[in-house]
Formats: sequence, structure tokens, C-alpha cells
Amino acid sequence: MESALQWILGALVILSSVLSVFFSYRSRRTANAVLRGLYGARMNICLGSTLILLALIQMLLFSGSTLRVIVGAVFLVLGLFNLFAGMRNHSHFTKHRSSAQ
Repeated sequence: MESALQWILGALVILSSVLSVFFSYRSRRTANAVLRGLYGARMNICLGSTLILLALIQMLLFSGSTLRVIVGAVFLVLGLFNLFAGMRNHSHFTKHRSSAQ
């Protein structure tokens, strides 16, 4: 059971990290400001998901030492901040995109 959870969380971390790099690349390469904002927001969402998954790995799969709990809590707070900021920015740029068309 624990091994399956470890593999699932590991695969999700890799997937969200790859998507974060992909959206970062697309954000930096596009000339359109609205698309740049959308890709940046998606990158923030993926980065937040990565940090939240890393916090879950730290808190669920390893022994509960004080340092691990602190690092997991910091990752969780940073991940939630990135996730919500990315969601807010995504809705903002989606409105701009639909009004520009």
C-alpha cells in the first residue's frame, strides 16, 4: 500500500514538474501578452501542485521528525500560495482573452 502511494505521488510530482517546465517555456517564448499571462498562470498552478505533492510525500511517507514536518509545512504553504495565485491569474487572463476576441 505504501509502495503504491509512493509510486503514484512520485509519478504525479514528475508530471506536474514537466508541465511546469513546459508552460514556463511557452510563457517565455510567446509574443502575445495575454497568452504569456495564461501560460505563466498555468505554470504557477503546476508548480503549486508540485510543491503540495512534495509536502504530502514528506508528511505521509517518512517518519515524523521535526525538520520534515517544518519543511513539509513550508512546501504546503508555498504550494497553496502558488496554486491560488495561478488560479486567480488564469481567470484574469481568460477574461482578457475572451474580451479581446
